[in-house]
Amino acid sequence: MPRYIGRENLRKRLEPHQGAPGRTIYEAGSVRIELPEEALTVRPPFGLAHEASYETVELGPLFEALAEDHVVAALLVRLGGFAVGVFEGERLVASKVGTRFVKGRHKKGGSSANRFRRRREKQARELVEAAAETALGVLEPWRDRIEFAALGGDRRAVDEVLEAEPRLAWFAELALPRFFTTGDPRLRDLERLPYDLYSAETTEGTR
Repeated sequence: MPRYIGRENLRKRLEPHQGAPGRTIYEAGSVRIELPEEALTVRPPFGLAHEASYETVELGPLFEALAEDHVVAALLVRLGGFAVGVFEGERLVASKVGTRFVKGRHKKGGSSANRFRRRREKQARELVEAAAETALGVLEPWRDRIEFAALGGDRRAVDEVLEAEPRLAWFAELALPRFFTTGDPRLRDLERLPYDLYSAETTEGTR
């Protein structure tokens, strides 16, 4: 199973193998590194354009890709709240968070359950609308600079926010493949996000 490793941690782990006997294959946005006793495939989070193969362990192109900083915007949404932010590299340069109370599920039936369901749906709709309005306000000034979008929290809630605001279509088109799981989003979740944003997908195995 693949796992995600922070870019600095990955560099520290791999750097001793630079130039060692082995094989390195760069293709399709990832690199396969074949060492004498193991092999691993690394896919940097923002792509890897270099394509070539080497009869030694050649890590330069990988390290260059991992070291690149980008302008990334994040939208994290769950039914307990939302967080929107813009990062220049690992620095949070714009952000706004909000909370909304959305009732949990009702276990009883009857008319009380119907009232509960309507109230819950109203609360969820209000959260989605507030998150969409906030996202538009935070992201639009950065539109020409944002390179990638990071989506996280609850996938259904995020989809509903993007569907509620057609003017965010451009943002959805920049979404990274990875979906970032969080609890109810708070400012601290945004502040911790850069480690995950710049973590590389790594799959290990034997040769």
